Amino acid sequence: MIYFLSDAHIGSRAVVDRAEHQQKVVDLLWSFAEDATEIYLLGDIFDFWAEYRWSDPSKHEYQPVLNTLHRLTNKGIKVHFYIGNHDLWTFGDLTKRTGVIVHRKPETRIIAGKKVFLGHGDGLTPSYWRDLYPAAVRKRISRFMWLRRVFHNPFNQWLFRWLPPAWGNEIGYEWAKASRLKELAKPCPYKGEQHEELVLFAKEKEQADHHDYYIFGHRHIELQLQLSTSAQVLILGDCFQQYTYAKMDEKGSIALLSAV
Repeated sequence: MIYFLSDAHIGSRAVVDRAEHQQKVVDLLWSFAEDATEIYLLGDIFDFWAEYRWSDPSKHEYQPVLNTLHRLTNKGIKVHFYIGNHDLWTFGDLTKRTGVIVHRKPETRIIAGKKVFLGHGDGLTPSYWRDLYPAAVRKRISRFMWLRRVFHNPFNQWLFRWLPPAWGNEIGYEWAKASRLKELAKPCPYKGEQHEELVLFAKEKEQADHHDYYIFGHRHIELQLQLSTSAQVLILGDCFQQYTYAKMDEKGSIALLSAV
């Protein structure tokens, strides 16, 4: 079996009991060990993860999930970690600690004989998005795209790694907390097939290059939508409130499931 999971946001300062939340994610991940051949973690597994030039004692908070990932890879299960917009600052230490395979960009893979396009989903919009949305939405998307470029800039990442971990973590966790609290206060539900950016991105890509599945995280909504007779788009929900994930069998059939 192949499993897909995203958006656990482990360590979020918006969670009352972070240890309990992490344990729920750990239990779900370890339940995959019974029959998993591969696991795909599609971003924002951590609410904030950064690797500095200095030792960072705060990483001990993540030890339960790091130990679990290490146990999974030690069993011979390939665990793929696609960076999200909250845990993109990994430069080798996460792999060293756990054995996960880090992917820095969305990509096409052949999984169980199916052609699958997968990634976290941040920054993926149709090429015509400026003509599609009203000014307020265009402004929000433009601001996010600009911020994403700042965070992905190699020089900016190099500078951030030289911060004392206490300083960098204060910035990162508080920023992430504000994002979580905003989401909890004002959730953004499914926008519909004609307005959901990831659905429109998949539709546009499908016109140029057929895929069997498009699998994303990021949006914290659970969606399995048939694009055509042979193409589907899936948005995985989250492991922050919904505890949803996808499971693909050896024949390439896939389903969204809930651990709750």
